[in-house]
Amino acid sequence: MNAVDAASAAGPLEPWRISPGALDDKLGITVIEQSVARVVATMPVTGNTQSLGRLHGGASAALAEAVGSWAALVYASTHGRACVGVDLNITHHRGARSGVIRATATPLHLGRRSASHQILIEHEDGSHLATARITNFLIDPE
Repeated sequence: MNAVDAASAAGPLEPWRISPGALDDKLGITVIEQSVARVVATMPVTGNTQSLGRLHGGASAALAEAVGSWAALVYASTHGRACVGVDLNITHHRGARSGVIRATATPLHLGRRSASHQILIEHEDGSHLATARITNFLIDPE
């Protein structure tokens, strides 16, 4: 049994909640699916643009970090642990001026001490906007 199957067999998870006023809330990030195998969230382009009216790269990076960290937390929680991000890499392929973008995080590595996820960011029209990778360390909750 692989790590995704083992963690999924652990049973239902409590949904992770965004704290009011947190960056994720300010960016309009909404989680629409969460499991050990996949976390999906959306974010509006409007309100998250740079001076040229295109989606801000920092907003895309924040979305990638949020979704990748949620994915790691879903996995870590099946082991009674928490997680902290230690590395984020993102490549922007194209911009967006309007609409909604979707980020999907899938596991690359699920271990005892770390979890790495790939995040694909797409526009609602299906165009590929960015690819990211995040690594989180699993820690004991405080």
